[in-house]
This record gives sequence, structure tokens and C-alpha cells, in this order.
Amino acid sequence: MKPNYAPSAQPQGAAVLVGIDFSEPLFEAQLEEAVELISSAGANVASTITGKRHKPDSATFVGSGKVEEIAAAVEHADASLVVFNHQLSPIQIRNVEKSVGVRVIDRTDLILDIFAQRARSAEGKLQVELAQMQHLLTRLVRGWTHLERQRGGIGVRGGPGESQLEIDRRLVGDRIKRLKDKLKKLQRQRDTQRSGRARSDTFSVSIVGYTNAGKSTLFNRLTGATAYVADQLFATLDTTTRRIYVGDRAANHEYDHDDNYVSPKFNVALSDTVGFIRNLPHGLVAAFHATLTEALEADLLLHVVDASNPMRDQQIFEVNKVLTEIGAAAIPQITVYNKIDRLDMGQMSTPLGAVIRDEDDKIIEVRVSAKSGAGVDLLRDAMRERAKLAQSIKGDGFDRGEFTQNEEVRATAEAAHYANNADNEVNNEHQDEAILSDQAHHRAHLEVH
Repeated sequence: MKPNYAPSAQPQGAAVLVGIDFSEPLFEAQLEEAVELISSAGANVASTITGKRHKPDSATFVGSGKVEEIAAAVEHADASLVVFNHQLSPIQIRNVEKSVGVRVIDRTDLILDIFAQRARSAEGKLQVELAQMQHLLTRLVRGWTHLERQRGGIGVRGGPGESQLEIDRRLVGDRIKRLKDKLKKLQRQRDTQRSGRARSDTFSVSIVGYTNAGKSTLFNRLTGATAYVADQLFATLDTTTRRIYVGDRAANHEYDHDDNYVSPKFNVALSDTVGFIRNLPHGLVAAFHATLTEALEADLLLHVVDASNPMRDQQIFEVNKVLTEIGAAAIPQITVYNKIDRLDMGQMSTPLGAVIRDEDDKIIEVRVSAKSGAGVDLLRDAMRERAKLAQSIKGDGFDRGEFTQNEEVRATAEAAHYANNADNEVNNEHQDEAILSDQAHHRAHLEVH
């Protein structure tokens, strides 16, 4: 029987959501996001347990009294799942499960489950499984050290003196290696495609942004494509690229300020990428690096922001943080404030028909409604303007590195701004794990085909 250590749990039925306030900003909004995540995973939140703490409890994260409250909520709602909107250690999950009697998952587990359900392409499935495997490897801690070491020999599972924990780590490690090898082959195919676009002098634009900001809707609006769209988190994972032409919308040609004729259209390769989220698991960022390379290799990023979301400033910060992590912070950006149709006119800092320019007179912000199409022509104008600028710079012999706004400076400034409001959900990884799990418990988390 072929082992599979990374199935999608596909949570269903009633769930109890647990959120602890560590004096964080926008705590309620973060809980609402967690409800959306659980709904996207296929479950419904029957009860929400909240509380305040200065720091996590080392044994249960929330403390024994709060665990009793969670157990009562599980029984009252007949829930089959408890979801923590935080990252827990394996021992904390085990301890809470023993007390509440149902499966317990943390935020990372939940996001991985959603990704596993949403992956459609072969590459997407490989990337998700790789992330799951890497996450599982962190869960295989001291769970089998109390067992007698396996005896080696021909035909005997495991090498000489190999413990069950070592066997599991080896199997997971081997699977990770195979997945990485397969993804490298797919990466070479992507590199070939990008090289072809570079040789054809195509201007590359990638749409990035927080999940459910309307990226795919905007992509469809700009390209006429029919990429899957849904009002849910992580509706699409796979990168889609289409070629479009941006030119003067008033005529088939245009002139600059000196009445010099300018090429009427520019060839643009527009890519829709996977959405980001607060505390996106590092393993997912690493596993999806091949997909995110579309953003890394772009000439321009369209950073789509849900203008109607009260957490939009934090979401902008989170997206820029991931872009910095993958090395894309210095790529020029245009911030696209989407879903303006959901705002009252009084909530808009600038009118719909306006754009924001920087000190160099380059468009850096546009207000649009991808759903209605309002403002999209302005965005096309902005892309054409950037494409024209890139063409002129390349014509003067400059490389792409010189065609950048130094977004790293802005990202660093934003990081400092949010430093005092940083997420306190990262748990102390060095806590004591003296309580060892038994074989049956860990086998439940180490599922096989």
C-alpha cells in the first residue's frame, strides 16, 4: 500500500473556533477572517470561544479553564472539530484533543487543508503536498522515542536499530525529495516560457494581493478570460497567464507631450497568482516559490487591495512582507484599490476618475471595480504608461534592475510601522515537550493510502 502522509482533511460539519487576544490590533476582524477560512474549508462555525492572555500556556495554549469551556462548547454544539486561529505546537494540540474529545487543528493545518481542496493542476497538487509534508515533518517530534528500536535485517522495515520515529522521518524525507525533483522539472518548463516572453519583448505584469481581494475578477475583466471566481478565500491557486494588448482607448495611436508619435499598442503578458494571507505558512511560501516566480520575474506588479475591507492596511503590509520574502520587493507596483462599488463616496479619499501619481509623475494608485468595470480603463492606461517607460529604458540599454521603484524601502518602513502591532500568535517553540504521545494517537496523524 502506497503511503500518503498529506491527505486533505476537508473539515465538514460544526466547528468551534478559538481565538485568543494577545492585545493585537483588529482582533475582531481577524476572527471574522478565521470564520471565512473555516467556511472555505467546508465547515461552519457553531461557536466561538475567545479570551485574553499575555502569552500562550505551554501545555494547552489557552489554559486549563479555557479548555474546559471549549469542551463544553463542543458538547453543546455537537461539533466534530476545534479550530485555533493561532499556531500551536504538537504537544498543545494533543493535550487539547485529549480534553475535548474531537480533532483539533491550528491555523496552519486549516490553510493547508484549504489549499489541498483547491489545487487543480498537477503543479498545484505537488506544491500543496510538499507544503503538507514539510509541515508534517515538524509534527514528528518525540512521538515514538519510547518504543523499542526496530530490529534490522533483509525484508524488515527500517534499518538496524531504527526507531519508528526515524522510519517515519525517512519516509517523509524521501517523499519531500521526490516532490522537489518533480517541481524542478516543472520549474524548467516555466523558465522556458518566461524566456520566450523575454525574447519577444513582452511586458510582464503579475496580479498579486491578499486572498479574496478580487484578483481573478480583475484578471477576467482585463483579459476576457473565464478564470474561476468565488467570494471565498483561496478560490484559485493555479497561476494563469494571458496575453493582452494595451493601447490608447480613445484612438489607435497616441502622441507624447512633444507631439512625437508613440507605438499604439503594447504586448503585455498578464498573470493571475495565488493570494496571500496573514501568517501564510512558511512552508507554503517555499512550496509555491515556482508559482510565485511569476511575480518575481514580472516587470510590474498590480497589487490588488479590497478597498472595502477594514483590515486593508494590514493586508497591504502582509502582501508586501511575502513579496520581500521571495525577493520581489523592488519590483515596481501599482496599488489597485478594488471593490469601490461597496464604498460610499464619502469613504473614498480620491474620486473614482482619479489616479495617484508619485513625484516622478508615474501612476502608483488606481481605484476600480473589477465587478462593474469602473476605473478599469484607467488601469489599462497605467499599464500602457509603464510599458512605454520600460520600452524607452530598455531601448537606452538599461537593464531591468534599473527600471524599479525601490519598494524595499517602503516595505521596510511599513514593517517598522507595524512592528508594535505584530502578530503574537507565534508560539514559543522551545517549550518543554516532556509528555510523549502514544502510538495510536500519532498513527492517526500519519495516515496512509
